[in-house]
Amino acid sequence: MSQTRGRPYLAIPGPSVMPEAVLSAMHRSAPNIYEGELVEMMPDLTADLCRVARTDGHVAIYISNGHGAWEAALANVVAPGERVLVPATGRFGHGWGEIASGLGAEVEVMDFGKRAPVDMDWFESALRADKSHEIKAVLATHVDTSTSIRNDILAMRRAIDAAGHPALLMVDCIASLACDRFEMDAWGVDVVVAASQKGLMVPPGLGFVFFNDKAAAVRRGMERVSRYWDWTLRAEPEMFYQYFGGTAPTHHIYGLRASLDMIHGEGLEAVWNRHDTLAQATWAACEIWGQGGPLALNVANEACRSRAVTSLRIGAPYGTELRSWLQREAEVTLGIGLGMAEPGDPAWHGFFRMGHMGHVNAHMVLGMLASVNAGLMALGVPHGAGALDAAAKVLAKKENSTPVGQPDDEAVKAKTCC
Repeated sequence: MSQTRGRPYLAIPGPSVMPEAVLSAMHRSAPNIYEGELVEMMPDLTADLCRVARTDGHVAIYISNGHGAWEAALANVVAPGERVLVPATGRFGHGWGEIASGLGAEVEVMDFGKRAPVDMDWFESALRADKSHEIKAVLATHVDTSTSIRNDILAMRRAIDAAGHPALLMVDCIASLACDRFEMDAWGVDVVVAASQKGLMVPPGLGFVFFNDKAAAVRRGMERVSRYWDWTLRAEPEMFYQYFGGTAPTHHIYGLRASLDMIHGEGLEAVWNRHDTLAQATWAACEIWGQGGPLALNVANEACRSRAVTSLRIGAPYGTELRSWLQREAEVTLGIGLGMAEPGDPAWHGFFRMGHMGHVNAHMVLGMLASVNAGLMALGVPHGAGALDAAAKVLAKKENSTPVGQPDDEAVKAKTCC
């Protein structure tokens, strides 16, 4: 008998679970868009957004998803015919490169596969080989949502500097912002792309582009930028409507205000610690399951795994069968194995993903893991015993005051991933 009469749980890597505070803030009549609280809240809201990205720079807000934010970032700093370098570690790295190609850029992809992060020696060598500095920007992905690989952005900046290369460092933080530790200014990132529907816990529909003064100077040198994508007035508007290039996304703004209040009320360090603990509980369960069956974490090196999403390999047809069972019998939705195999390839059915980002806590993750455990049993998928005990043991331990994955830099005083 199906056990689906309670609240469904969306355990995918975005859209993430929306908090009641966000839903309540959005559940209201349309506000005045000419004066009053909506207009007055914007300076503090943009400042609090920048606090999440750990930057003293600028932010432009777009009514878009992450793909739109990709295009917005590129439109401001890369002209048709200019070269960009894409160190790809999954489907979304390639996707950003495809957007650049569509804008007329000359795209060079360095494909590092689907299981390991960027090789910094190879990356630095590619930059050193560009003697005439034709590469205008590096399009990096902090966390690729498809593979759950987390790249070392501070090491990437150091490689660019070691090569003496002037290219902008542009980073996709769509899956990682407010989940995995990220330090825009301390790590020397010039442009950051993010979106509302993951760690920020707001429905899809807002894209964000953070940029520093170096990137702003590149924008000023551009011959032409589409009026809508131009970040100049969005970042420093003279009138309220210029924040959004037209009518404001009113209810998203209220939801975002509520989510930022939650993040800063908890404290960003505490948010990162919580994601780290819940991720490690997830991995502990997966490692036990894998000892007696085909399930395996996609990323072997713990330091290079995202704290927001875990990509798993289980072999066809178990991935699709497990997701279908969980949806049908437990009303738990897991992520598809996006980009791990072509849709027409039977191997596509051997992958799935667990999202543990944003508004998640111990009982939500334990409930998801217990449901997966039941699914493995119901489907007769071989697996090791004791996975739930392993996850619970992680959560029961006293939290370490220094979470895994902090950057190794005196400005941040911690240790980097990978």
